[in-house]
Formats: sequence, structure tokens, C-alpha cells
Amino acid sequence: MSTLGDGTRAVRAGLPEPEQFEPTLPGPVFAAHFHLSGEPTGPYTYGRDTNPTWARLERAISELEAPGEDVETTVFASGMAAISAVLLSRARTGDVVVLPDDGYQALPLVREQLEAYGVEVRTAPTGGDGQLAVLEGAKLLWIETPSNPGLDVCDVRRLVDAAHAAGALVAVDNTLATPLGQRPLELGADFSVASDTKAMTGHGDILLGHVTCRDPELMAGVRRWRKVVGAIPGPMEAWLAHRSLATLELRIDRQCATALTLAEALSRRPEVTGLRYPGLPSDPSYPQAVLQMRRFGPVVSFVLPDRERAERFLAELRLVDDATSFGGVRSTAERRGRWGGDAVPEGFIRFSVGAENPDDLVADVERALDAAAAAADS
Repeated sequence: MSTLGDGTRAVRAGLPEPEQFEPTLPGPVFAAHFHLSGEPTGPYTYGRDTNPTWARLERAISELEAPGEDVETTVFASGMAAISAVLLSRARTGDVVVLPDDGYQALPLVREQLEAYGVEVRTAPTGGDGQLAVLEGAKLLWIETPSNPGLDVCDVRRLVDAAHAAGALVAVDNTLATPLGQRPLELGADFSVASDTKAMTGHGDILLGHVTCRDPELMAGVRRWRKVVGAIPGPMEAWLAHRSLATLELRIDRQCATALTLAEALSRRPEVTGLRYPGLPSDPSYPQAVLQMRRFGPVVSFVLPDRERAERFLAELRLVDDATSFGGVRSTAERRGRWGGDAVPEGFIRFSVGAENPDDLVADVERALDAAAAAADS
């Protein structure tokens, strides 16, 4: 399937061979155990180990992550389960792990756990390939690009080459880009990791994550971790995720195009500062993003003058939900500083662009900005 277009792959990914009178995508299998006489070998033995519904989804994601290549995917109950599986299955007491200091808000929780196990954790910024400076002696480098919520981009190939030369494995959190926007394994990474709660499934109703890897031995460690901690997805969630992949290209293309339109509109607003979108030619990350990304994601970030202005803006929006997470078909936005974990100004807004009509969405944002400005002046 390597020569097929993204939309065709998304629609066909992971489907079984056609069978007369059977559905094209079989329904979820809810079994906790399977018939298993004699020696306990075979594809399906017990529901915490394997499940045919997971297996189809894993094949589908592999086909999107690395078309035409021999890779393996393991799905998890959440993005954090996938992240933890890579970091905690690889790191040992005395090892050095390098994380971004501007990555996903829950990474500090993983850092605390790693340090409790006697792992040395170093951090550096995503922008400017800052992690290069702290790679010496590392066993694992964790990259998040574009970073969440700051949307900085690093040179994945450069970091991978340096990490491998230093004897370190590399994992890339590809949540924001999705495999249609960026393929970490093609850029040399050992692991591609994502929270499929976000744009991969795209409807804000599934918690899911995955890890994709070329090396069967590395993947065996990840799968063993899933089995030991029981971080398995429900069959219904896995089936819904597989169904949702069929519209991935349709959703992402609309969201990315509208995100660029919104970023251009925001760039003309005098009260907006710190505007970031990797696909905007004026963005600091744009020169690197165009070299390694095929689509730039649905998230735009910007700063309003203060907390009050930001909250008034959010309250005035009519087509956008004030909610966390991103990548869904319905636009969401939030004042990110309310969580207290990100080093962002009080007026920082993370805006996830949905699949609404672009003109309607931009008009709603413009109106809300005008209303917030008028309230501030009164």
C-alpha cells in the first residue's frame, strides 16, 4: 500500500480480506478468554494479552505510520499509557533519559517516577534542537515535535543521528502531527508514539494511545509492559478508533487548512501576540517544519493581553467549546495557564481547529476578540 494516497490508505487500513456475507470491518470482540485446548499457543489466548479487534487496529496504524514497511504497533488504553510503556520499559536504574522541558503537561509526572527508580532525567527545550546539548551518556531521547502547547519544532533527523551516535534510542511523540503530518520512523526514530485520543480518532469520545516500532525486540518490551500493567484498550474503543481512521485525511486536511486561515487572521489582530502555527510562513518553526512535515496539525496558539481578556474571549465564542484536549472535529480552545503546569503567560490560548466551515469559525473568533476588546475598554 506504499504507493497509495493518504486518503485511500486511511479508508482501507487494517481491513481483513473480503469474506462472503461478512462485514468489511468486523465488529468488536469482547471475549476475556478463547477456546484453547492443548498447548497454549496461537494468536488469541487471553483478553489481557491479545484481541482480534486490537490486532486489526494495530495493523491499520502500522500501515499509516510506515506504508509498505514491516513495523509493529501496540495499542494502549490512553496516550499516557503508551508514553509510560516506552519510558518505563526501557529505562533502568543508573540510566540517563532526556526529555523536553516544554512538552506535554503530564511528562513531569513520568519524570518523577523515573527519578524514583534511580533514573537520571535531563531536560532541554524543543526549539533550537536544545536537547542536543544534554545527550552525552543518555540511553533514551524523548522528542515532542511540534511541542504542546508551544508549537516549537526541532530537527528530528539531526537529533536522531546525534542520539544514535551517543548510543541512545529515540522516541518521538507524534500526537499533534499524526502519521499524515509526520512519520517519525522515516526520520530515523526508533519509536513513534501518540495519544490517539486526539486527532487520530478525532471525535473526542475515545481514550487511546499507540506505539509503533520497526525492531521486534524493542516492541516485545513494550508489549510486555502492557501485559504486566494491564494498560489495555477496551474492544469497543479499539473498534471505534479503527472506524474513525477512515476519515482521518478528510478531517486533518480540513482542520489544517482552516488552522492556517485562522492563524493568518490572528496575525492581523493588534491585541494578539506570541502567535504560533508551524504552517505559517512567518512562524519561527516554519523553515524546519516544511522539511519534515507534510501537514502542520490543527493547533494554533497565541497570547491575549491578560487573563481577564483571555477568559472573556473564550466566553464570547459560540462555535468553539472551552475544553481541554485537541484534534477533534469540533473546535476547542482554552486558557492553558489554568492548569498550572505549562510555562505560559496568563493570557495564553491553545486553540484546536475543528471541521467547521472556515468562514464561520474565523468570523466567530473575530467577533469574540472584538467583544473582549470592547469589554476591556469600557
